[in-house]
Amino acid sequence: MDRRERVLLIACQIKGENEDRFYTSLEELKQLTKTANGKVVDVVVQKRDRIHRAYYIGEGKLNEIKAQLEHEQFDLVILNDEVSPGQLRNIANLLDARVIDRTQLILDIFAGRAKTREGKLQVELAQMQYLLPRIHGQGTEMSRLGAGIGTRGPGETKLETDRRHIRRRITEIKHQLETVVNQRNQYRKRRKENKAFQIAIVGYTNAGKSTLFNKLTNSESLEENQLFATLDPLTRQVKLENGFQAIITDTVGFIQDLPTTLVAAFRSTLEEVTEADFILHVVDGSNEDFPLHEKTVYELIEELGADHLPMLTVYNKSDRFRADFIPNSYPFITMSAFDSKDIHRLLKKIEDVVKGEWKYYQMTLPVYDGNLLNRIKNHTIVESETFIPETEDFTLTGYVDPNHPIYQHYINKEQ
Repeated sequence: MDRRERVLLIACQIKGENEDRFYTSLEELKQLTKTANGKVVDVVVQKRDRIHRAYYIGEGKLNEIKAQLEHEQFDLVILNDEVSPGQLRNIANLLDARVIDRTQLILDIFAGRAKTREGKLQVELAQMQYLLPRIHGQGTEMSRLGAGIGTRGPGETKLETDRRHIRRRITEIKHQLETVVNQRNQYRKRRKENKAFQIAIVGYTNAGKSTLFNKLTNSESLEENQLFATLDPLTRQVKLENGFQAIITDTVGFIQDLPTTLVAAFRSTLEEVTEADFILHVVDGSNEDFPLHEKTVYELIEELGADHLPMLTVYNKSDRFRADFIPNSYPFITMSAFDSKDIHRLLKKIEDVVKGEWKYYQMTLPVYDGNLLNRIKNHTIVESETFIPETEDFTLTGYVDPNHPIYQHYINKEQ
């Protein structure tokens, strides 16, 4: 028996709006609904000069939808945009139905995906801040929601609907998050002190980031063909082709019009990107809307202040590319995360891009200084290592980050 909720989608297309962007957004809403365990039964689109101030779409069109709801069984109506509390209330009252908007749907999915304490707190904070202005007294629009999509908090809990409780809970969550964020910052600080080279994997949701992360690190994080499969950042070690070790972090998937409440709540998680030395931008090259996805990710990276970092764009799922595929970004690599040869090519490409950013060096060090030799191997990309018997020295060539202490204290003195 199909236990999915039967959903009607409503979208308002503004005249002059980019057609591709609109239909990409609508397709995404269908995917989001599916991810939240809903079944899209019908989609209603109305073209307008502007969004209706009171009803989002025209009142006449809503009355047509109301007649449809009376003859067909629907559990939920989802709007393609974030609407104001007043608009949401008016639509729910006119249709006499459960109604949520795009933001509430995304928050609901995030609530189901959060696994760590920090992730759950971040989602709950975003949900509470979203709900507070939308609860009018003990508004019927919230009590009408009952159970199901749009009512779930983290860990299968039911969302609070009392304004006083929500205000108190927001204060509690902020206090708890301070502690958790401090712990994360301490961990980041230790990583920085160890001078580990940090790579952040970013990309549009469902681009294949987690699959790539697992293949690069030989680990098993959650891999699903669903939106927002990864919510809590995962960090592992990765070894490049010549043995150079780095730290790599898989981050939350980005999406067009990611709710501002979520961006704010996940600030500390998204800041993993800003702490990185290198960004691996994964793009689903088989998706016909990939240029729009790239643009969305670039905008968020810019907003986070990480657009100055060196970046390699990975056009993933090359086995499913269209014949007219053309990459938009440079440097880039086309590959499939399931092809082991492509994984090796990617590791080599990362190495090449990093070497282009770093400084070439040549140095000699005595054979007895094994500790320094190990440090140089761990923190630089060693190209060659030659033992000279006459002097009992090693001659090394390679590439090093000119800002790394090992360059400033040891290698630079040799140059």
